[in-house]
Amino acid sequence: MAIVYQHDKRSGITYAYESESHWDKEKKQSRAKRKLIGRVDKQTGEIVPTDGRGKRRGQKGKQNTTGKDEERKFYGAIHLLNEIGKKLGIEADLKQCFPDDYNKMLSIIYYLILENASSLSRFDKWCRLHEHPWGKRLPSQRISELFASIREGAKNKFFQLQ
Repeated sequence: MAIVYQHDKRSGITYAYESESHWDKEKKQSRAKRKLIGRVDKQTGEIVPTDGRGKRRGQKGKQNTTGKDEERKFYGAIHLLNEIGKKLGIEADLKQCFPDDYNKMLSIIYYLILENASSLSRFDKWCRLHEHPWGKRLPSQRISELFASIREGAKNKFFQLQ
């Protein structure tokens, strides 16, 4: 394994990568897998660990004056959808038909409305950025299990209530 340095002309930052070479049998070419180690400090030449998005490893959110991590989430569109759902009775009907899972379903519904061009595999990342009824992460596997647990009778009851 070797350390490779790459200079970004736009930002002027030099990044350090761990590079591991391997042979690609299909393409009959040498290939390299790189993993970002950090950025190179201009003054000292030392490698400062980073995750590649301008944050040092282990740092989440901005540090505020109290020393606690801040996290910013989007809420405006969710608030609007919550109000529409209450006014139309969608939330109450979901709660009646799917008492254990209605919050998960609302979160998925909001995602599908707001991110209609995105696949459900991106839902987990969306959960971290948006305030939503379920309030927690919901990985792809749990979504599949949720969809599999929906029974025809409960669906019909929901549509009758609507």
